Amino acid sequence: MVKIIADSTCDLSKELLERYDISILPLHILLGEEEYLDGVNITPQEIYNWSDRQKTTPKTSAPSLEDAVELMKPYVEEGRELICFSISDDMSTSGNVMRLAAEELQAEECVKVINSANLSTGIGLQVIEAAIMAQKGMDGETIARQIERICPRVRASFVVDTLTYLHRGGRCSGLAAMAGGALKLHPRIVVEEGKMKPGKKYRGGMNKVILSYVKDMEEDLKNAKKDRVFITHSGCDKELVDEVKAYLKSLGCFDEILETIAGGVISSHCGPGTLGVLFIL
Repeated sequence: MVKIIADSTCDLSKELLERYDISILPLHILLGEEEYLDGVNITPQEIYNWSDRQKTTPKTSAPSLEDAVELMKPYVEEGRELICFSISDDMSTSGNVMRLAAEELQAEECVKVINSANLSTGIGLQVIEAAIMAQKGMDGETIARQIERICPRVRASFVVDTLTYLHRGGRCSGLAAMAGGALKLHPRIVVEEGKMKPGKKYRGGMNKVILSYVKDMEEDLKNAKKDRVFITHSGCDKELVDEVKAYLKSLGCFDEILETIAGGVISSHCGPGTLGVLFIL
């Protein structure tokens, strides 16, 4: 059976990783001189605490070549095909590390690296689709072709509670961050063609903003692939998440409404209170 591997930015829960037999290659997070593995020995809250003390955003970097080789080697030695998913190539060199690991293992023929052109569960949606195909016995070439068709249909967006973290990471000017805070503006960030782009700006309290953001997608949600929809957030209030779940359930469109917590890499750039609804159209 084809083995599915994804880097840690796919933000899938432990339960989903186990259900679909997905292995994770962690990115690195640097808090000053200290280096951590995303999802292994650092939590988003520890990142926020450090970031607030230092008034800066942690640096993040691609997985190490050594870690990639170590993860992939047993499956290559078993003679299995591997499909590896990375965060958008425009955001990290994670995919290139996977390609180099395949070369190192002299396994280019049996390893396919897919640039998800996405982040967070925008990757996770593709990973699960590939894992289901693998469980059905499809070969690597067929799975890769199907994912190529799915990739442009993934709808990934989120709303941030604060512009501070995007500003610290160089993705938002200081003036925009100050103005956003003063006016209580919460921009929708949309992933398109592998890049994060600003969308509609919402004003007001986060509860009102999030529900407006989700309801703005109602038409697309009603036409979405019905298998699953993700609510992915970086530590939002349970009541708010439950409201979003109730709204999605009321649409009667999805077999599964899945909640996941954003991992360290995504959280370090977007900050606490971020929430996104992600699906395949």
